[in-house]
Amino acid sequence: MLLLIRWLRSLLFFLGMLIITPIFALLVILMFPLSNITRSRMASYWAHCALFWLKLTCNLGFEVRGRENIPNHPSIILCKHQSAWETIALQVIFPPQIWVLKRELLFIPFLGWAWIALSTIPIDRSAGREALKKLVMHGKDRLAKGLWVVIFPEGTRIAPGKRGKYHIGGAWLAAHTQTTVVPVAHNAGLFWRKNAFIKRPGTITVSIGLPIETAGLKADALNQQVEDWIEAEMLKL
Repeated sequence: MLLLIRWLRSLLFFLGMLIITPIFALLVILMFPLSNITRSRMASYWAHCALFWLKLTCNLGFEVRGRENIPNHPSIILCKHQSAWETIALQVIFPPQIWVLKRELLFIPFLGWAWIALSTIPIDRSAGREALKKLVMHGKDRLAKGLWVVIFPEGTRIAPGKRGKYHIGGAWLAAHTQTTVVPVAHNAGLFWRKNAFIKRPGTITVSIGLPIETAGLKADALNQQVEDWIEAEMLKL
């Protein structure tokens, strides 16, 4: 019976998202002539609605530790990746932002079109060093426009208790632009698992680490520092 109730609640959440997502995606697309920050704020309204609906239907909320660690200037967020949840919640927790994502995601109806309008940074993982060059070029442009840049170093969602390879891209961008890095850990995967339809009730914990100033740091050393903090923090959540 409990499993059935959770399934029905998750279905209600899913149906609600089917309604609001195309609406907000269309609004973001129509706002293309406006500034990047304005478009990003519209996307954050969608995220607020999604999290409210998630709490209402599935009784899944969240708490944030370390809000005082959020800098007052555009920075690069390097975040643990376990779930689809954090791609929504980061838009509520942090200032206007864009994300680095696989270019294949841009072909998703509505969402992909909205991501294009939001000026996200698509990457071709097979391009190697050329991809890093484009990441720095586009990342520098977005940061200059006042946007934060969100990167998931592991590149894909990793199950709770597991540890993926931390790719160098986020640290490379931060080191080459001398941009502050904010590491983020969370346990969303315990409640909203990869490719799982059912969302478990509870409270997701998000932990924001002390900002890392990157001047004088090499990308590999920065990447290791971020990985060490996130993985150590994951053991506490």
